Amino acid sequence: MKRVVAIVGRPNVGKSTLFNRILQRRDAIVENEPGVTRDRHYGEAEWAGKKFSLVDTGGFVPESSDVFELAIREQAEIAIEESDSLIFVVDARDGLTSIDQEIAIMLRRSGKKVVLVVNKADNEKYDQEAVDFYNMGLGEPYPISAMNGRHIGDVLDVVTQDFPPSDMSEEEEGGPLKIALIGRPNVGKSSITNAMLGQERAIVTPIAGTTRDSIDSTLRYHGQEITLIDTAGLRKRKRVKESVELFSIIRTTRAIERCDVAIVVIDAVEGLERQDAKVIVEAAEKRKGLMIAVNKWDLVEKDTMTSKRFQDAIYEALPTFDYIPIAFVSAVTRQRLVKLIELAQQVHAERHKRISTSQLNDVILEAIKNHPPPAVKGHDLRINFIQQPQAAPPVFLCYTNYPELVPENYTRFLEGVIRKHYGFVGAPITIVYKQKNRLRTSGYSTRTM
Repeated sequence: MKRVVAIVGRPNVGKSTLFNRILQRRDAIVENEPGVTRDRHYGEAEWAGKKFSLVDTGGFVPESSDVFELAIREQAEIAIEESDSLIFVVDARDGLTSIDQEIAIMLRRSGKKVVLVVNKADNEKYDQEAVDFYNMGLGEPYPISAMNGRHIGDVLDVVTQDFPPSDMSEEEEGGPLKIALIGRPNVGKSSITNAMLGQERAIVTPIAGTTRDSIDSTLRYHGQEITLIDTAGLRKRKRVKESVELFSIIRTTRAIERCDVAIVVIDAVEGLERQDAKVIVEAAEKRKGLMIAVNKWDLVEKDTMTSKRFQDAIYEALPTFDYIPIAFVSAVTRQRLVKLIELAQQVHAERHKRISTSQLNDVILEAIKNHPPPAVKGHDLRINFIQQPQAAPPVFLCYTNYPELVPENYTRFLEGVIRKHYGFVGAPITIVYKQKNRLRTSGYSTRTM
């Protein structure tokens, strides 16, 4: 799982410039529209073969002088809580300020790894200014220039020295089934977790979470050990709501990375929201097993067709995700929670399913014969052979004469044939086209349209 590194410091010390320098972005994104928080302040970085998530805490602090210092303090608090490492930025030209010292006290108390960088040291004459920051008690200060890139590599060497290489598998083989409950705030994720753990047949063992951003519990259901990952809610703060929102997004991303099956919890009263759809797309892009739990079903006035209409509305809104099973549950009454666990076990098994090459070719090639791919740019497309080289997540390899010309709608057709005959309920599948030594990936079933 990728580590999270937060850039902290008072305003105007160059946090955003350093953020963009590390991400190799030329310009900051400055749109003020709602919903762009993640794009503006969060990115995936890589240094020396090590990937990590980078957070820019700049831009959240209001300019009102009466709440100025309180907002800075809250911003630093949440960054400390939610990150694995911190880059503390100070200004070589301003020198050490009282706000710098206050932030330094918080960072020392945290016990987290802190790399102190003295920004705006554009040349050697400013390096001497960095000496003044030694007495902050945060170790060696590193003079840098975020503007021209001076000494940035040295800082990243220190930041990432304990990080695992990116080629290490994100998904561990074996071990218990890991289920993440994800979704918008206040949809009942923790309530479902607690109700599941209260089932009579469950043997509950609380275990220490591997990150601060999730609460892991273990239950044993019919002999199978299951880890429930509940993305714990963040403490609300009055002055830095955007920061809370950003770190909540990161928590969800980390939970998805760790899990085998993601249960997206939505509110039965509110219905499917845009944010719900974004979470579903993210989990599918990471090729995780997927389910939807419609919680608070006890609050809905129902007739015999209510669940069918609700399900149809979800599939209509998400037409490329009609392979995702939907369960209607209530954490309060514990309605269908056992079914939710069993459905997650089924999705996990489907994601690990392998189909023999002979079966695939008998069935899929017959479907291709009856519904051949269209000619493209004067070329007749032929698919001669298909196999499944990988499970968890399932990947299908098709040998064709023109891999780059297979249209997206034909990929959707092949996916439909595969699902019709072999299921793969709740499991995103990937179809890859190959010709000799040429390889192209096309037509992910998870693409948004």
